[in-house]
Amino acid sequence: MSEQNEHNEQPENRDKSDIPGGPDRPENRLRKELPEEVPARAPGPAPEPAAQESLTGRQRLVKGLWPPRVTRAQLIVALLLFGLGFGLAVQVASNSDSDSALRGARQEDLVRILDELDSRTQRLDDEKQGLEKQRQELQSSSDQAAEARKQTAEKEKQLGILAGTVAAQGPGITMTIEDTKGTVKADMLLDAIQELRAAGAEAIQVNGVRVVAGSYFTDSGKSVAVDGNKINAPYRFKVIGKPQDLEPALNIPGGVVQTLEKEQATATVEQSDKIVVDALRQAKRPDYARSSSQ
Repeated sequence: MSEQNEHNEQPENRDKSDIPGGPDRPENRLRKELPEEVPARAPGPAPEPAAQESLTGRQRLVKGLWPPRVTRAQLIVALLLFGLGFGLAVQVASNSDSDSALRGARQEDLVRILDELDSRTQRLDDEKQGLEKQRQELQSSSDQAAEARKQTAEKEKQLGILAGTVAAQGPGITMTIEDTKGTVKADMLLDAIQELRAAGAEAIQVNGVRVVAGSYFTDSGKSVAVDGNKINAPYRFKVIGKPQDLEPALNIPGGVVQTLEKEQATATVEQSDKIVVDALRQAKRPDYARSSSQ
């Protein structure tokens, strides 16, 4: 009986390793050591790091805009806008300089400048009215051919005065420039001519030399030459025009008179009801230009 019991107990006391399919079998140990299977993932881009997920909306916006993508058309437009802005800045700076100069001027100088501008405007209006009158006379004249010849003869005289081939007389001014130290240069005299022309001068003569549209001034040692004719100080300008316009044009702030005074020269201006400009120039035939009627 005891033997039978021992026989019956033997299966319970047997080592589990001897049981088929037990945990110590090689295949079971291998399965335990291998990691659990990872489910397959669909192919796609790698996930962004967690740091990128934490970016704010502003950071993502900046990241999308930089570096900027500039097209050729955008670059051209940017260059044009830059040029326009630069030009406006230069214009504003120039106007600011002019405004500063006017702010520093005296009241009487400002009044003189305004009077000169009004005079120039009036001259332009008078010239416009004169041309309109000539046109109306031509249109209304019964003998338009005779009227055209009359106006042509008058125009010829005017052009002769401007060309310096005809003597002229009329109201105007005389300006005398004393230059004892030889500081007056050709460009200063040329500036005076330009100011007088802008003020309405119709005929100008300097020391016996007729000044016309093609005249030029050059330095000649300590003197000045006009169209190759040497002239010496004192420089005497005879100018035909409206005296009330000519004299203020020379005396404006920073104008001819003040510039000459800075160069230690003196300029005096005298108005007169009769100025004679009798220096003449030879009519020069153009080298290439011909009348279209020839």
